[in-house]
Formats: sequence, C-alpha cells, structure tokens
Amino acid sequence: MPKGPAPTQEQQQAVDVFGSGEHLVLQAGAGTGKTTTLTMLARSVRRREQYIAFNRPVAQDAATKFPDSVECRTAHSLAYRAVGRDFQERLESPRQPGWVMGQALGIARNMLVRLGECKVTNKALSYVVFEAVRRFCYSADREIGRRHVPPLRGLEDARLHGTLVDMALPFAQKAWADLQNPERGVVRFTHDHYLKIWALQRPVIRTDYLLLDEAQDTNPVVEEVFNAQRAHAQLVMVGDSVQAIYGWRGARDVMTGFEGQQLSLSRSFRFGPRLAHEANRWLTIVDAPIRLQVSEDLDTNLGPVKTPDAVLCRTNGGAIEVILKLLEENSRVAFVGGGGALLNLAKAAIDLKEGRRSSHPELILFTSWGELQEYVTYDPSGADLLPLVDVIDDHGADVILDALSRLDDEHQADVAVSTAHKAKGREWPRVIARDFEPSDDATHDEYGNPVAAEINLAEARLAYVAVTRARQRLDPGAVEAINR
Repeated sequence: MPKGPAPTQEQQQAVDVFGSGEHLVLQAGAGTGKTTTLTMLARSVRRREQYIAFNRPVAQDAATKFPDSVECRTAHSLAYRAVGRDFQERLESPRQPGWVMGQALGIARNMLVRLGECKVTNKALSYVVFEAVRRFCYSADREIGRRHVPPLRGLEDARLHGTLVDMALPFAQKAWADLQNPERGVVRFTHDHYLKIWALQRPVIRTDYLLLDEAQDTNPVVEEVFNAQRAHAQLVMVGDSVQAIYGWRGARDVMTGFEGQQLSLSRSFRFGPRLAHEANRWLTIVDAPIRLQVSEDLDTNLGPVKTPDAVLCRTNGGAIEVILKLLEENSRVAFVGGGGALLNLAKAAIDLKEGRRSSHPELILFTSWGELQEYVTYDPSGADLLPLVDVIDDHGADVILDALSRLDDEHQADVAVSTAHKAKGREWPRVIARDFEPSDDATHDEYGNPVAAEINLAEARLAYVAVTRARQRLDPGAVEAINR
C-alpha cells in the first residue's frame, strides 16, 4: 500500500476483504476513521471506482481525498447526467399549490365527496394524489399502485380507505404520466422525479467497484440501482446503522440485510472513554451491532460548557431560538448550512402578509401567507418548507431577517449552531446539545418531572449523532432529558 497512516486491525481486515473481490458491508461507528479507511481501500487496488455520496458537499469533499481513478457523485448527479438534463426546463418551474396542479389533472375545484363522517375536498384529494407520487418515487416499485396511496385521518376504515384509493389512483397515474414529458407538463417536476425515471430504465453503472456511502440513509430506489450492479461490479456499502435519521423522507437502513461480508470499524479516534461510555449507552438503547472502543490517551469530559464551539439542536425552530439568544449576548454566530433559504422565505413572508405577490422564484404563484401555510401543511411537495414557515410564524419575519443578517461565516464565528441532521459527519472541540426534550405526552410524577417511558428509537439515533460530535467536552443535558 502507498504511504499513509498505519491501518488498524479492523482497517486492514477491510482492505484484505476488499482486495479479494467480495461484496462488503462496513459498519463504521462515529469517529472511527471511515474516510481514511475508504481511501485505504481505493488506494489498495488499481481499478475504476464509482463512489456514491449522500449529498453534494460530501461528494465534493471525497473528490479531494480519493485517487483520480475514483469518480465521486451523488445518485441524483448520476441520474441527472443520464436523464435529468433533458428535464432542465421543467426543473426551473415555480412552485404552485397542489390543488392547482390537481385541477389541471381534472380534479374539480368545487369537488366535495363525503366518505363516512369526513368530507374529502379537492385540496385533500390533490394532497393524496401527490403524496402517492412521492411515495412511488422513493420506492423500488416499477408502477404506481394502490399501496402508494396514503391514508387520511378519519378514513382508517379499510372500506373507506379503499374508496379513497379508487378516487386518487387514476389521478396519481395521470400525474406520473405527465412527469414523463421533458418539455411540458402541469405537475411541478423535481429532482426525485428524474431519479425515479432513471432507476426505471435499469441503468448499468460502468465501473469495477461501486461504493455507497452513508448507506444507512438510502432510499429503496437508490438501493435497487446499487444492487442491480452486483453481476458486473464489486459492491461496498459503508455507513452507521445507528445514524439512520432520514426515515421521515423515505430512507431506510439497507446495510443489515445486505448479502456480503459484514465488517465493522469500532475504534473511535474522536473522543475519550467518558464520551464513549455515553455513546455506547445510546448504542445499547437502539440495539446497535457495534460498541465503540477508544484510546485511554484521549480525554473528553462531560458537563456544562461555558464557551461552546457548536450548539446542536433537534429542530430548525430550536436552532433559531439559540441563534437569537446568542446574538443577544453579542456572540458571533454561524448557522451550519447557511440561512439563505430562511432569509428568502422571511422576505417572501413580508410580501405575502402585506398582500403582495412575492418575487421568490418558487413562491410567485401564492397570493397570501395563509395560502402558503396551507400548502406546506397539507401538500407533500411543500413539506421541505414547513419547518421554516413554522419558525417565521413563531418569531415574526422581521425578527428572523434581523438575526440572519447578523450571522457570520463559520470560520469567523465564536460559535456554530446546527441541527443534528446537518451536523452528521462534523465534529467540534466543545459541544452543547439543545432542544432534545421529552415529548409533550411524556408521563410525569407528582412533582411534574418526566418519568421513565419507552424511548423513541428515531429520537435515540438523533441523540447519538448529537453526542458523538464532540472531541473535548460535551454538555449532554438536553439529550439526557430523553432518557430520564
């Protein structure tokens, strides 16, 4: 092997298995040198590799570390190169309410159908139609069908849901047919649409081996494409099953049942024994396949942090709360991932609340803030905007604009604020975990304190991500609230 850090026993075992040509699954715990290990694999052979990253920043970072024989892309990038570029004009179309697109598909604007005790309006039916399309796009299914039609509250009865499916499915099929036209259509075209179109073409990725990073957060549609290369390419899955925190958008952990040699990286180089004990407690809660081992030479403490390098929050709302407080204390603050989306939305909110159409390129078709609120609450295509709209409703657009205008670049800031989701893959010396509180329906004792209750596994995984970002000191107080 070329010169570099001496591999650990686990890393050397991974290199040996990789060199044998076997399909490989590598469970890599937090701080265990995953990137270093992947670089070792790539440099140990002289073959063409296709590396598939979870997002663009990760792909760009990987490109600076891997040898030239490795092409680093996201699944969407591969799909765009093959298919998506033909739909560029449709990708640039503005957002519009689902009921408007539903009306264009033939759902009458004044439609009202009673099912049981519920009244299904044109807006409700349009929501069901486009949610069915979204679920289909995330799936490995080849045709949109009854299983993709979501249930509605109040229509849980099998007979009533069956009637709803009968109503929605023809429009969902019509919507998907509309999305096949690269030149024109009435349904707003998104990146997930061309990814699905590409997957349905059964693409062959010409490479000697295919490496899927962050495999624990893979959608079934990407999993299908990856596994279809098994006959001609060596497959390598890398990730951490415990950090599977994107199930809410269709992702699932595909590592556990993958047919290949199962190995792990359990020696963390990020933190010391005290934090490893805290991390392993969460690993035990979620029944993880690994436990972290660390060097006694590393010293990481747990306790209050007066001057954090990063504050990690569960939600965007929690992050804004922290940002506002830190700015009041005259701290220089950075928002990981940037506040551009929230800044533009706050400006649009002011326009819409004052009765003006917004110039925001995705929101020009909305006539009022109430219409946008309804869109993000009930329309699946607006779900990505919901947390940002909630933040503006809670604090006011003017307050948010002022706070965002005072943010600094992360390299110049005193403290970085991030959601736990955006903190994946990052690390800081001193970290505070905030906004990880018991649910509103938690059981309390006679003094009002939350008592032991079943822990939500999704919340436990997010807590694990948060506590494993620190190198020197962690204040886990708010995370501890989950496990009281």
